[in-house]
Amino acid sequence: MNHPAVSQLAHPAATEAARACGIDFGTSNSTVGWVRPGAPLLLALEDGKTTLPSMLFFNIEEETVSYGRAALGEYLEGYEGRLMRSLKSILGTGLMDLQTEVQGRSLSFKHILGHFIAELKHRAEASAGRGFDSAVLGRPVHFVDDNPAADQLAQDVLAEIARAHGLKHVEFQYEPIAAAFDYESTLSREELTLIVDIGGGTSDFSLLRLSPERARKIDRFDDILANGGVHIGGTDFDKALSLSSIMPLLGYRSRLKNNSEVPSSYYFNLATWHTINFVYTRKIWTELQDVFRDSGTETRAVLDRLLNLIQRRTGHWLAMRAEETKIALSDTPSHRLALERIEDGLYHDISRQDFEGAIDGQITRIEDTVQQILSQAGLRADQIDTVFFTGGSSGVPLLRQRVGALLPAARHVEGDLFGSIGAGLAIDARRKFG
Repeated sequence: MNHPAVSQLAHPAATEAARACGIDFGTSNSTVGWVRPGAPLLLALEDGKTTLPSMLFFNIEEETVSYGRAALGEYLEGYEGRLMRSLKSILGTGLMDLQTEVQGRSLSFKHILGHFIAELKHRAEASAGRGFDSAVLGRPVHFVDDNPAADQLAQDVLAEIARAHGLKHVEFQYEPIAAAFDYESTLSREELTLIVDIGGGTSDFSLLRLSPERARKIDRFDDILANGGVHIGGTDFDKALSLSSIMPLLGYRSRLKNNSEVPSSYYFNLATWHTINFVYTRKIWTELQDVFRDSGTETRAVLDRLLNLIQRRTGHWLAMRAEETKIALSDTPSHRLALERIEDGLYHDISRQDFEGAIDGQITRIEDTVQQILSQAGLRADQIDTVFFTGGSSGVPLLRQRVGALLPAARHVEGDLFGSIGAGLAIDARRKFG
């Protein structure tokens, strides 16, 4: 059952503009929400669209930086430069303070992430026609699984970056709870709702009591019955699909003359958005020449494709093909993947069954997390009224089926897959800052 995308509607209680905005910095897409009378909750960020894809392109030829769809456009047009995406996945990891070469300079990933946050704030302010110095930022339930210190560090770094770019007052809200606030604004009665937020980098869940009366409360702590999450999202589905169905075409798990496997690190880096550029170094190119020499005729044929890809720097293009295949297989039973940039006439047919086999283990971990949420709340599955799906990767059929089977009595509601969190953060910002 689909629910109207409430984030595109004006907030019903808005009689004056809120002082603060809500910022959903996502792994794949970002939004900014702001409550004001008679206007949509989400601000336009790029060419009238409310989403800004979370990517940057450092254009070496023009010595410029572009963002969102424009960044992808310049990359696909063939400009020399560096495309970066999924930077949120770096928060809480050891990569955060590492340096990487961009336009001939060494920059930390923290500095690059700051580039994007600053641009997101700038575009929101231009769209709103006013500045913002206060905001509620969304955060996953866990930036990092099973490591509270790293998780807190990730939030602290994000807050530090936000303050460095003009947000003096920063609060945080769990992303699935923000999505719940968006959904709650449409309700006419109380519901026990499980929010299922499957984003680009994480899967987050919150079990809440929602109602029009409860929506008027500033403190909602008592309405949160349980929450949890796991560091699995759409980019992980892309990676699993790439490794299982695409990377073998480039030599993944092929054998060398001594019967050892071709090192897997090249393929894991190519299948992971924020590490693709690691395979373009001179060191890796030299290593691959040695690997090629140690290969038999059959393995050399597929390694030729890997070398072509690296030489042409088409790793991001291949990652986009994997993502497009994932999306296509949500609607069709099979998809023909054209790989002409790697080798003339090369294509590969991938079935939904192939995709589901690749992500089965990840879906099992998501199922386990949902069961933990129910146990944490002390509730039976048949007591849940509604499952509210949001996040761009929540439309994967296998995920819907398996989560639905855990809660067979609950109705399924689909929110604005890319906008519910930003809208809910705007509502929360209104509550917290006025």
